[in-house]
Amino acid sequence: MVEAAPALTHRRVLKIALPIVLSNATVPILGAVDTGVVGQLGLAAPIGAVGIGAITITALYWILGFLRMGTTGLTSQAQGAGDSAEVAAMLSRALMIGVAAGVVLILLQAPLFWGAFRLSPASPEVETMARSYMRIRVWSAPAAISIYGLTGWLIALERTRAVLAIQLLMNGMNILLDLWFVLGLGWGVEGVATATFLAEWSGAAMGLWLCRDAFRGSAWKDWPRVFDRARLTHMMRVNTDILIRSLLLQAVFVSFLFFGADFGDVTLAANQILVQFLEITAYALDGFAFAAEALVGQALGARTRMSLRRGALLTSFWGLVCVIGLAIAFALFGGRIIDIMTTAPEVRTEARAYLVYMVAAPLLGLAAWMLDGVFIGATKTADMRNMMIVSFVIYGIAVAVLMPLCGNHGLWMALLISLVARGVTLALRYPALEASVDG
Repeated sequence: MVEAAPALTHRRVLKIALPIVLSNATVPILGAVDTGVVGQLGLAAPIGAVGIGAITITALYWILGFLRMGTTGLTSQAQGAGDSAEVAAMLSRALMIGVAAGVVLILLQAPLFWGAFRLSPASPEVETMARSYMRIRVWSAPAAISIYGLTGWLIALERTRAVLAIQLLMNGMNILLDLWFVLGLGWGVEGVATATFLAEWSGAAMGLWLCRDAFRGSAWKDWPRVFDRARLTHMMRVNTDILIRSLLLQAVFVSFLFFGADFGDVTLAANQILVQFLEITAYALDGFAFAAEALVGQALGARTRMSLRRGALLTSFWGLVCVIGLAIAFALFGGRIIDIMTTAPEVRTEARAYLVYMVAAPLLGLAAWMLDGVFIGATKTADMRNMMIVSFVIYGIAVAVLMPLCGNHGLWMALLISLVARGVTLALRYPALEASVDG
C-alpha cells in the first residue's frame, strides 16, 4: 500500500488539488436544490424547516470536523515514513471514532434538538417540521461523521479523485431522490431528509469500497496497534487542538454577524451576502490547502526538510494564483454577484459599499489558509491552537477600537485583520516546524 512517492511537481500538486476544488463546487448546488424543491410546495414553513434543520445537523457534524484534518495529518506522516501498518490502523481508528460519535448524537438527539430550538426559536409549525427533518437525518450521523475520516485518509494518500467520486455520488443521489420523494411522492420535508439520509449512507459505503485496499491485509484489525495508548493519546491531542482552533474561528465569524446586526437589517443582510464571497474563497483554496496537508505530512514522515519546504512553497504558489484570480473576479464581477444574491435595491447598494474588502480578503487571507494546511499536515496543532487564540484576541481588540470609529467598515477591517494575524503568527512558527525535521 505504501509506495515511493513521485517527484514533487506542479503537476502533482494540481492532481491533488483540482478534484477537491471540483468537489467543493458541488456543495452549494445541493443546498440550492434542497431549498428549491421544498419551495415548489408553495409554503414558507417547509423552506424554513429545512433551513433550520439542515443548519442544526450541519453544526453538530461540524464539531466533529476535526476528524478529517487530524486523520489527514497523521495518515500522511505514516505514509511518508513507509509505515503501511500504521496507515491501515489510522483508517480503523478514524472509522471507530466516526461511528461512535454518530451513535452518541443519536442517543443525545432529544436534548440537542431541544437546545437548538431554545437558541433559535421558530414558529410551532416550522419547529414541528424541522424536528421531523432532524429525527430522520440524525440516523445517518455515523455515516456522515465517518465520511470525515474516510476523506481525510484518502486525501493523505493523494487519492482526491476518490473524494470527488464520493461527493458526486452523494450529491447526485441526494438531488435525484429530492425530486422523486418531494415532487413525485409528495413526502415534503421528510422526503428531503430521507434523501439525505440515504445519500450519506451510500457515500459512506462507497468510501469504504474505495478504501478496500486497506482491508486486504491484517493491519487494519491489528487491535494492539489500533488501540495503542500512545498513538490514541497523540490522536486525541491533535484532534482536541484542532477542535479548539475551529471553535474560535467559528466564534469570529458568528460574532461578526452578530456585531453587524447592530447596524440594522440592511447592513446585516449585506454582510451576510458578502460573507458568501469568503465562503467561495475558502472552497477554492481548500484544494491547495489539502494538498499542503498531504505533501507536508508525507515529507515530515519521511524526515525530509527540503521536501517539506518544497511542498509548502508549491501549494502556496498555486494558492496565490487562485487568490489573484478570485480578487480580479470579485473586482470585475462582484456587483453582478451581489445582484444575483439579492433583489433588494437598498441591500445591493449597501453591499457594494463594502465590496473592496472582498477584493482584498483572498489576498490578505492566503497565508492563513495555506499555513493551516501546512501545520495540519505536520500535526503541529498546538501551534495552530495557540496562534488562533492570539488572533482571536487581536480580532477582539480590533473590533473594540475600529467599530466605534468606523462603524461597519471597522467591523470588516477587524475581520481582515484577524485573517492577517492568523497568517503572520503561523508564519512566525514555521521556522520551528522546519527545524523539527531532520535532514
